[in-house]
Parts: sequence; C-alpha cells; structure tokens
Amino acid sequence: MEVRLEEAADWSILYAIYSASFGQLAEADLVRNMHRDGDLILSLTAHADEPAGHVAYSRLILHDAPSVKGAVLAPLAVVPAFQRQGIGATLVRDGLMRLTDEGYDLVLVLGEPHYYGRFGFTPQLAEQVKTPYDGPYLQALALSAKGKDAHGSVTYAKAFAELE
Repeated sequence: MEVRLEEAADWSILYAIYSASFGQLAEADLVRNMHRDGDLILSLTAHADEPAGHVAYSRLILHDAPSVKGAVLAPLAVVPAFQRQGIGATLVRDGLMRLTDEGYDLVLVLGEPHYYGRFGFTPQLAEQVKTPYDGPYLQALALSAKGKDAHGSVTYAKAFAELE
C-alpha cells in the first residue's frame, strides 16, 4: 500500500472513495471546499491495487490560545472492500506524523472514541476547548507540550459550517 499527498488529478478518485464509503458525496465536497478556501492543510490518499482511502486535515483557529497550532482530522474514509485492513489507521498515523513534523501542536477529531483512542485522542483534552461539536465524540490529541495548553473557543474551516 502507498500513502501519498493528494494531487489535483485525484479529485475523481476522492469522489469515488467517499461515494463508496458513505453512499454520498458530502464528505468529498467538504474536502474540495476546504481546498477552495485555503483551509486544507494536509490531504492524503491510500492506494493498494486501486484507490483505497483518504484523510483530510484542516486548519483550526484557537482564539484563546493563538500560539497553539491546531488542525482538525476530518473526513476519513476507506472503501468498504479495503476496510479492516489497517488502511484508515495508516492514513491517520501518517497524517499525525506529518503534522508533528510541521510543528502542529493539537488535532481535534469528531468520531468513535474507541477507534481514535488507539492513536492517543482523548475526550478529556477536548473538554478544554469550545467547539460547535462539543460532546463525548469530540476528542483531542496533543502533538506537543504546547498542545496540552489548548483552551477556549475555536473556529473550524468555513466548509464545516456549509455542511449544516
């Protein structure tokens, strides 16, 4: 399996991945809109013999802790034929490693605690921030010591508000 940065030529591939994974294109449109708005900071695709998965990380603004460099993990998709083979985990780990290397301090995700907990995400750290998605499925991962100091209100990429 190969994980690589998404390229402009991958848009049809991304739409196929999200359509197969979710039966709709809202998540693919989210990625495209984050790209359009300049809020997409990392977009990775996984390829086995064919396109297998995708993950996106977008800009997160921490208003009360502006020195904390934050990102949001969403969406993540793996084509059903490739699920339960570690592709999603590989995409998440690869993305977190790249963000750490680029000096990011904090990542938020809205998702299943059992799944994201294996990467170190916790709802306890997420309780320190105020988002439109607060609740038991909002989790955070500090990529640095500074990330543990995240607090207060945050703003997600504009494309998230367009989903509602």
